[in-house]
Amino acid sequence: MPEIGGVGCLTECAFVPKPTRSREVAFDVALAVARDGAYANLALSAALGGAGLSERDRAFVTELVYGSLRAQGELDAVIEEAARRATSSLELEVTTLLRLGVYQVLRMRVETHAAVDESVRLAKTRGLHRVAGLVNAALRAVSAHPAEYWDRVIGQSTTSLHSHPSWIAAEIERALGECDGEGELEEALKAQNQAPLVTLCHLPGLSERPAQGATAFSPAGTILASGDPQKIPGIGDHSVRVQDEGSQLAALLLTRVTQLRAEERVWDMCAGPGGKTALLAAESGLVGATVLASEISAHRAALVEDSTSAVVARFPGSVQVEVSDSSVAREERFHRILVDAPCSGLGALRRRPEARWVKTPESIAALTTLQESLLRTGLDSLVPGGVLAYVTCSPVVDETTAVVDSVLGEDTRFLALDTPSVLEAIVDSPVAGCRRGSAVQLWTHRHGTDAMFIQLIERVG
Repeated sequence: MPEIGGVGCLTECAFVPKPTRSREVAFDVALAVARDGAYANLALSAALGGAGLSERDRAFVTELVYGSLRAQGELDAVIEEAARRATSSLELEVTTLLRLGVYQVLRMRVETHAAVDESVRLAKTRGLHRVAGLVNAALRAVSAHPAEYWDRVIGQSTTSLHSHPSWIAAEIERALGECDGEGELEEALKAQNQAPLVTLCHLPGLSERPAQGATAFSPAGTILASGDPQKIPGIGDHSVRVQDEGSQLAALLLTRVTQLRAEERVWDMCAGPGGKTALLAAESGLVGATVLASEISAHRAALVEDSTSAVVARFPGSVQVEVSDSSVAREERFHRILVDAPCSGLGALRRRPEARWVKTPESIAALTTLQESLLRTGLDSLVPGGVLAYVTCSPVVDETTAVVDSVLGEDTRFLALDTPSVLEAIVDSPVAGCRRGSAVQLWTHRHGTDAMFIQLIERVG
């Protein structure tokens, strides 16, 4: 079998899903992502919630949706060879249907006749009678050749590498070059094709972290090996949160760079949806410090209020949530500031597999202007001796080191702190290979976290 998408099959035997219904759910979700820009994780969760499928069929749909979205570039190369036409010439519904069918034939060990027949049936039930013949012919053409043939077709494509657009692969390779990561590109890309483990954050002062399943680095984290996270005690009242270990470390670096004191004021400039805010607030509440959480979107500000509800209940008055534009200068000054800047999210592609085919180099150029503006405003809002954490869930040079270098320049008011040394002082075990100059760069293939960039900056005084 070709390694399309780099994701292993869920079982050693062939999938035998419930005919048609499972594929209908998968098609609806994949089409919503492709046509409407829906988030795959949200659309899939909503669809599965009302589908009434068995656990086996739910697993089938999940693998089919995420796998086909992740491997879109490779699947399109196969489709164009098998159908003898460009995917751009096909209706989006047809392309989506063919991607799902090809993924079943080449990657999921679904019996060929089942993948072909059910895809044709789905085309007809969704009003695509006129292309049922095309779907049948293309999928039979795929099944007529051995896996090695399609490996060569995929290998000859210049549009993608290991299920990543070529330009994203180039950006990650460039970032690895700043982290002594020459020769690690293939490993880094393949790691982004693996489904992440569920990681929990036990908010300090609200939840006691169990010893079993502790994360490798974060003193607040555990890993859920299996089961439904919604059934974990504390999830319902928000004293325990589902949160990547890298995100936990980003917040803890700011609260623990020095001892947090009662008189301190903390500003989370881009707070939505509130995961890091909750951890900042819990740490602050323990000592009597307070947090201002700013979010430009009213909807996301409501999510921040929900995320921090347990902290507010435990430490009344510890969190203030506001709807505001943080790039606008303000008079108030803060002791600690988190700039969790809007970014491309290329460090978390394993969570949103479809994002890699939506982002463009031009979108990053637009983001860097905002990132620089937010960082400048944040630095100007620090008290002397205050510390800011600039964070992105992206390793891309233009969003990380280039932004920091551009803003700091020759300004002697600010000092980029040796963030890896700070990290070593707060983690449960050493984080090897995290240094990127004075910043911390976490990598999925090295550390098992999202590829978070974190730079601590002090206002000298």
